Amino acid sequence: MATENKNLSEYDKNSIPNAKDFRFGIVVSEWNESITEGLYNGAFEALLENQVPPQQIIRWNVPGSFELIYGAKKMLQTQKVDAVIVIGCVIQGQTKHFDFVCEGVTQGIKDLNVQTDVPVIFCVLTDNNIQQSIDRSGGIHGNKGTEAAIAAIKMAYIRQQASMSHHIDNQHLLSSGALQIEEGSPLELKE
Repeated sequence: MATENKNLSEYDKNSIPNAKDFRFGIVVSEWNESITEGLYNGAFEALLENQVPPQQIIRWNVPGSFELIYGAKKMLQTQKVDAVIVIGCVIQGQTKHFDFVCEGVTQGIKDLNVQTDVPVIFCVLTDNNIQQSIDRSGGIHGNKGTEAAIAAIKMAYIRQQASMSHHIDNQHLLSSGALQIEEGSPLELKE
């Protein structure tokens, strides 16, 4: 197990970028609700601990994990967010359904990350039994939701830095070290 010797809720708060100006979306599956609520609570609390105001956290529920893809896509299209966290839980059963759902959700979230400019963070437990899910949603291994929230903050920061770097790269640096801002630039001051 990847989490066997790791607490998913532990992180160095000093290494986390300032998140007070970011806006986050969280799409939560209602299937295996006792697990997904634990994951949501871990994510929500971690965002609050890192100065994200509660009004800058948008929550949408979807029926199951497969619907996380559509929910995240619509959130990206209609809400101005800096990152989206998708939260779900699929537990191995006696049929191939588990494999198809896990594969579909994984590929769908990957596709959203490739097709859009806003990071979508994968917080879907794919466990062999309910106890493993309990252990990773606030149990003995901590909370995968906390880990997902920290990943969302870091990815939103990377997106912000890349955008700022792109704007600066499009400007001309004078020998004095000052930027020469071109007409029509996003950094140009408007009167």
